[in-house]
Amino acid sequence: MPYAPRPTLSTEAEVLRSFPQVLLSVALAATSALAQSAPKLDLPRPSPKGSVSQTVGLTDISIAYSSPAVKGRKIWGEVVPFDQLWRAGANECTKVTFSTPVSIEGKPVAAGAYCIFLLPQKTGWTFILSKNTEGGTAEYKQSEDAVRVPATATAISPRERMAFEILDFDDEKGTLAMEWETLRVGVKFTTGTRQRVLTEIRALKGDDWRPYNAAARYLLGASLEPALAMQLADRSIQLKEEWNNVWTKAQLLHAAGKNPEALAAAQRAQTLGKASKNFFEADDVAKALVSWKK
Repeated sequence: MPYAPRPTLSTEAEVLRSFPQVLLSVALAATSALAQSAPKLDLPRPSPKGSVSQTVGLTDISIAYSSPAVKGRKIWGEVVPFDQLWRAGANECTKVTFSTPVSIEGKPVAAGAYCIFLLPQKTGWTFILSKNTEGGTAEYKQSEDAVRVPATATAISPRERMAFEILDFDDEKGTLAMEWETLRVGVKFTTGTRQRVLTEIRALKGDDWRPYNAAARYLLGASLEPALAMQLADRSIQLKEEWNNVWTKAQLLHAAGKNPEALAAAQRAQTLGKASKNFFEADDVAKALVSWKK
């Protein structure tokens, strides 16, 4: 048998020194494998994210917030102390975005994104929009306010989770409100829709009958500028007589108290409509003919 030299003392020491390193590598590999194979634990957030979006006239309004729960606690005056700034939710700041300029309680607010803060008080609340959309109450500075106005607090039926809503809105105005526990805190806003629409209507040009008729119908529905609405309807008919624009003129005449002219226009609209493949207001015209004859 060939002779195998015995390892020297230095070689044995090197082997012994490397042994713990080997064990550590094995242990780390095993731990990594276990971690990769373990199922991921996905739990609901205590204050889940919520959002609401609403178009008011020509303005898109969206609010993103986190929704804490009452959980049997007294909210106002305890969980949310009076006379201390509150971030109007949990986790990240509650953020509201307006696609156009608006007014809140009569104060102008530029289009853009803002953080909502509330100042709860026993004798009255304050609603605040901050231009700083990254910070919370600790980073809040009054110098960064976009608006600071009084808010109205009213009692509501118990609500477990906080939520924001856009209430009582039409094309021109609405209420932005927070609800939680037994309280609703809201501010009124306006969008300036009608003024923007009137500006566009007065600048209307072209040879397509449809925009003129649409503009006349908008003014009719909003009870605005009846003389301008009649001019638009006449211009639409001049470009191309259709049952749609003749029916619009008939309604404008009826609104002005000119029933004989309104009745004649409605009869003309019915005649044109019967020759159309899309007389979708046939029932309304027929009802008007019966009603206006009386």
